[in-house]
Amino acid sequence: MSDPTTQKHYVAPVETESINIDAVRISDKPSNLWRDAWRDVRRRPLFWFSVVLALVFLLMAVWPTLFTSTPPNSDCQLANSNGGPTEGHPLGFTFQGCDIYARIVWGSQTSLAVGLIATVISSILGLVMGALAGFYGGWLDSVLSRVGDIFFAIPYILAAVVVMTVLKDARSVWTLALAIGGFAWASTARVVRAEILRVRQADFVMASRALGQSKFRVLLSHVVPNAIAPLLVVSTLGLAAAIVAESTLSFLGVGLGSEVMSWGNDIARAQASLRVAPMSLIYPALALTLAVLAFVTLGELIRDALDPKARARR
Repeated sequence: MSDPTTQKHYVAPVETESINIDAVRISDKPSNLWRDAWRDVRRRPLFWFSVVLALVFLLMAVWPTLFTSTPPNSDCQLANSNGGPTEGHPLGFTFQGCDIYARIVWGSQTSLAVGLIATVISSILGLVMGALAGFYGGWLDSVLSRVGDIFFAIPYILAAVVVMTVLKDARSVWTLALAIGGFAWASTARVVRAEILRVRQADFVMASRALGQSKFRVLLSHVVPNAIAPLLVVSTLGLAAAIVAESTLSFLGVGLGSEVMSWGNDIARAQASLRVAPMSLIYPALALTLAVLAFVTLGELIRDALDPKARARR
């Protein structure tokens, strides 16, 4: 028998070259839906245009004296009736001799306030109804879905006309916003319900349930935060629709009182002098159009940015 200490050992050669497979930098932040959406929209000039335009109207509603120092009603003189632009009055005067530019600035408070309050009401109702229906399912889903179908079948403009006609002695910004938002939540609930149905099947939801968390806690802590993206898009588009609804109801004479300044009321008053002074109608209508365009464009861009399939097609 040979001595073990004298036996030769054969060792395979060791490769010194290393191959980096799927190498990533540790410093890189993990990507998520919101970060990808922000990376997409910030490169689009139309996004910044709509953001700036929306911020201008919001700032105009919150701080009107930053844009004009002219009182919208107290400085009206019949001698200036349907007058053209003059120094300090760049858009001319209405039939009552009021400054058109000042009324547009101060009227943004009412129009945007109604739109924002109505959007908040419809978003909260839609989120609650859609989340409960989608997460719990069963008989609760059936009942809430049927209630949503009833409200969805009723045009909220028509419903608001009926409500404001019945409550004609209690017309206010809150009444009008409640009349609009209280009947416009059904479409939001449908979108939220569909997203909740998708998220509740995720692994992290099942893991939370396996750890013993209650259904309601899982809904609030995990499901709703991960299903909030479509609600943001619907709310942005709904804000534009609510502003249009306020102007439509005021134009029809069933919105706010004639003493309240709003774009819809100014458009309604200006139609009587459309042939002799068309600009008194065009200017508030243009302000309404730009505000709606800003929020609609912003909502559509956010919707495309939050949709991975839409980003892949570009």
